[in-house]
Amino acid sequence: MRLTFIARTPDTKTKIAVAIGNTELPVGELQIDSLDTGWSSGRVALKAGLLLEVPLSKPGDNTFKVFAFDASGAPQPIEIDRVVITRTAATVDAIPASHTVRIEVLEKVGGPSILENLVREGDPLPKSGKLTLKAATSLKAGSREALRFKLWEGDIQNPISDNRPIGTFEIRGIDLEQGVIAAGADLELQWQMLDSGTISCEVSVPSVGGLFHSGRNFYSRQESQVDYGAAAKRVTEETETVLERVAEASERVTDPDLDLARRKLEEAKASSRDDRSAEGAKTADEKVQQAKRLLARVRENHLRDLRMAELDRIRQLFDVAVRRFAKPNEEAAFENLMATTEREIERPSFEGYVSDLRSKIFSILWRQDWFVVDQFRHLAERPYLFADSAEHAELTEAGEAAIRSNDVDKLRAILAELNSRRIGSSSDADLVNAVNVLVGR
Repeated sequence: MRLTFIARTPDTKTKIAVAIGNTELPVGELQIDSLDTGWSSGRVALKAGLLLEVPLSKPGDNTFKVFAFDASGAPQPIEIDRVVITRTAATVDAIPASHTVRIEVLEKVGGPSILENLVREGDPLPKSGKLTLKAATSLKAGSREALRFKLWEGDIQNPISDNRPIGTFEIRGIDLEQGVIAAGADLELQWQMLDSGTISCEVSVPSVGGLFHSGRNFYSRQESQVDYGAAAKRVTEETETVLERVAEASERVTDPDLDLARRKLEEAKASSRDDRSAEGAKTADEKVQQAKRLLARVRENHLRDLRMAELDRIRQLFDVAVRRFAKPNEEAAFENLMATTEREIERPSFEGYVSDLRSKIFSILWRQDWFVVDQFRHLAERPYLFADSAEHAELTEAGEAAIRSNDVDKLRAILAELNSRRIGSSSDADLVNAVNVLVGR
């Protein structure tokens, strides 16, 4: 069996031809799924001259997975099971960006994280630009602290961590020869994205006369850049987490996208279970991303109901795990803020108040030694959440030494550093995190 298609076209739809040839194949049906949108052709009887029309939903690469089944419905291996068709710009020679790339920043000191666009899906590449940010915290030369610049791929507004993490560029205290980058100091981020999909970054800090380079290809869409073999456990864990979120949303609202998201996640589980290779992990990861996009659409369509559900979860967390550790003034402040947040449920300011609620919970738990130890153990046992395994091992060893010497303050510093280096962490989704650059406007 052979698949024939036009690899590059400006059209929004195209056709894939299926040639059977002269040999007899144990294949009775064929199915083509979009790995970008969740579209599926459904199972189609295989016959000579079969043409399947597929949608090209976005500029740039559109990726499809091909499945074959025998007469009994059992899956059958095929030589080429992945098709990539590029939707090109109709009137320009530049290659369009296939994904939106954005940087995470704080809306204000102590406020929620938001995403600032660098490249929008469909923008012609190469493209470069400058973005003025501000340091939300001070950074002293020689310290172990850092200013972090987190990049994400995707268009999901909330939670930010549902986008695909690209990476984190840091300016560390040890990168400074002398002086202090004060809170509020300008940070001039200059970036460039090539038509190959790679990104390079540099940050200039006028107040200290410093220029800091990412020192590497910051990001690439090339498949060879992603180690999906190492990511298999992370994808499996994430699949279960998103399934729980789908179940929680289903208790509040009815939406066909929830059923579709659940199916995508079950397919991800099956892919991880049946194919333990890097390819299986990649397929599962793509299914999980599709489910997250569906959840984002459900949230948009049922915003009030799901915001109420979010507040209920925050209330339950405070009542069950936090209230008994809160001081009277902290308890009163939480209740007042909760009442304010409920009144703002229809307004954009809601997200900021939710961020404040989480911050209050975190500040109470962060004082508790058991919480710090538990959070450290959680990350120490999950090396697959970190891109740099050697760094994870080094920080884990240092944390264990801090526990043995009963130095919880040192453990707190190690935990904060661990969490800042984990794949995909976001201040909107995790209690222990420190995005500390502000939007410059």
